[in-house]
Amino acid sequence: MELRDGETSGFLELPAPGPGPVGGITLALRGRVPEREGLEPAFFVHGLGGSSRNWSAVMARVGGDVAPLAVDLPGHGASPPPADGDYSLYAHTRAVIRAVAAGGRGPVHLVGQSLGGAVATRVAALRPDLVRTLTLISPALPEVRVPRTALPTALLAAPGVAHLLRRLARDLPPANRARDVLALTYGDPQRIAPEELAAAAAEFERRQALPYFWESLSRSARGLVNAYTLGGQQSLWKQAERVLAPTLLVYGGRDKLVSVRSARRAEQTFPDARFVLLPEAGHVAMMEFPDVVADVFRELLAETGTTDHEDGHH
Repeated sequence: MELRDGETSGFLELPAPGPGPVGGITLALRGRVPEREGLEPAFFVHGLGGSSRNWSAVMARVGGDVAPLAVDLPGHGASPPPADGDYSLYAHTRAVIRAVAAGGRGPVHLVGQSLGGAVATRVAALRPDLVRTLTLISPALPEVRVPRTALPTALLAAPGVAHLLRRLARDLPPANRARDVLALTYGDPQRIAPEELAAAAAEFERRQALPYFWESLSRSARGLVNAYTLGGQQSLWKQAERVLAPTLLVYGGRDKLVSVRSARRAEQTFPDARFVLLPEAGHVAMMEFPDVVADVFRELLAETGTTDHEDGHH
């Protein structure tokens, strides 16, 4: 697979694998240049409405420990929408399995946040051969009582809402929309750096111009809500019980979208789990506290004997 230089120093944009046997999907991948030979691969999956760029800060910090690669889920970031219009959790899971399996990348250190955490859970349950360790940051697993602040996100799943949001967003400057999203996802909005806000606004303006943007957001939200209703062996909690990989659970004490109450259940459900609470973090700990997230990720690698900890960069 040929690599092309990315627009951020130290990063590479990878062309997507060719169409697969089912409808064909194209995925944009973004990786850091490995700091040395022989590093094990790590694979990062973002949340609803996010992109591979959400992982830039953490990927830069763990580049001496793993060879990091992040994916844009279908219809997100630089990945075009799926040809069959399928944004279900199953479809996102299939996309990640294909991306990891392409070129024999597995087993990887799989890292997922929010929607990406739900996807990563299902990948680890269905394809244990592809997952060496599993790290979940505020994973979107079903909750009995959803935080009130998460309800607007859940409403994204309602039929027809994509059309409504497209009309409303026309009157809202991208900087305002970006500020609203960051304020919802950060534990402390004061921590948002001006350059981060500017980058988020530029990205939002770019993506809002795409004809499928609101549709991909709404249908992915609907796919997640639908996954919450699945019972029996298909439920996300049942899938979590099947995960064999050593699992790191990272939750934010100020998360407005995923209740920290669900952390205890997650810790008891994943068979080989360790739990870290970041009291000041919101929903995107890897963006708010990249140093801490990189440190606990490295501790997982050292504890599971998957990297030479002494050689790692701290």
